Parts: sequence; structure tokens; C-alpha cells
Amino acid sequence: MDEHKQVERTERKSDSSKVASTFIKYAAYLIIFFAILWFIISYVIPMIKG
Repeated sequence: MDEHKQVERTERKSDSSKVASTFIKYAAYLIIFFAILWFIISYVIPMIKG
């Protein structure tokens, strides 16, 4: 009866390589977002105004 009731426990371990890769991914997203925002503020808005 115990053989049929095997429960697999999945332990959440914070793997440092997964954490680092996720941090790098979201940091890159933020850098790209702010670069696009800076481009719009610096070049596109002055072209529209004048």
C-alpha cells in the first residue's frame, strides 16, 4: 500500500546560477527600456516640438 502512495517532494532550492541568470535577464530588460526612453526624450520629442 505504501508503494502506491509515493509522494514526490519537490524542494525549492535557490540555485545561485538560476538566480544570477534571472537577475542578469531582468537587468538587461531594464537597461533596454531606459535606453529607449532616453532616445525618445533626447531625439524624438525635440523633433516634434520644433
